[in-house]
Amino acid sequence: VDGVSFEQALDLISDKHIKLSLELQAAFGLRREECLKFIPSWADHDDRIVLKGSWCKGGQQRCVPITTSYQRDVLDRARLLVGFASMIPFNRSFIQQLKSYEYLTSKVGLHKLHGLRHRYAQSRYFQLTGWLSPSDGGPSKDSVLKSTCLSQEQKQSWLKSDLDARITISNELGHHRESITAVYLGR
Repeated sequence: VDGVSFEQALDLISDKHIKLSLELQAAFGLRREECLKFIPSWADHDDRIVLKGSWCKGGQQRCVPITTSYQRDVLDRARLLVGFASMIPFNRSFIQQLKSYEYLTSKVGLHKLHGLRHRYAQSRYFQLTGWLSPSDGGPSKDSVLKSTCLSQEQKQSWLKSDLDARITISNELGHHRESITAVYLGR
């Protein structure tokens, strides 16, 4: 986001469908296409959202847990707005909504919205491990392994927690390979 916070930029967007699509994108680490095609009434499974394969890159259905009150609030507001429909208004096609999304986000200074997936991944990493991710100022694998303050048992425990969190986050983001998490979390 260039020079304006995500929250400030959201306040400048008057289109409720686009605004809530962006909030879904931030809350659940969704890709642009996923947040636009999202059908809240279909996706909401109480403790998680389920994304249809047709919404996702690679065509694979996936689940993202609902772990915060913010996620639940965004999901409930989206459902209230669209009922049983998708986040694309009835009078627009996907392409029209995508162009509107691009125009409105650019107009309010929101660029490189893939950063919302980074933000989700880093927040989720903290939630799962209790540590900041390496890209967010937390310990790196190298610093843990080289530490003289930690026992071998503590190092192994950190490595296992780190790997488990990365696998979980990778699956939630729809990548299904741990190595991609270095892009979001650092090493």
